[in-house]
Amino acid sequence: MGAIDGSLAETVDQELPSDRVADLVEYIVCGLVDDEDAVSLDVTDGDEGALIEVSCSEEDAGRVIGRKGRTIKAIRTLARALGQRVGTAVEVEVVG
Repeated sequence: MGAIDGSLAETVDQELPSDRVADLVEYIVCGLVDDEDAVSLDVTDGDEGALIEVSCSEEDAGRVIGRKGRTIKAIRTLARALGQRVGTAVEVEVVG
C-alpha cells in the first residue's frame, strides 16, 4: 500500500497549474453541452502561459461560444482569474 501512496504523491506533485485551469474549463463546458463525450481539451504549455483548446461537436460549439461570444468570454475570464491565482497566463479557444 505504501507504493500506491508514494506514486499518488508524485502524481499530485507533477500536476501543472494549467491542469487546474483545464479542469475548471472542462467542468464548465461539460455543463453547457448536450454531448459530453465529444468534449476534449488540448492543453499546450509555453513560455508565456498555457493555451487550452476546447473541441466539441459543431452543434454544441454555439452553446459554448454563446450569443455575441458572451459565454466564451465569461469562461475566459474565469480561466484567467484561476490562472492568475495559480501563477500562469491562460488563453482559451474553441475549435469546434
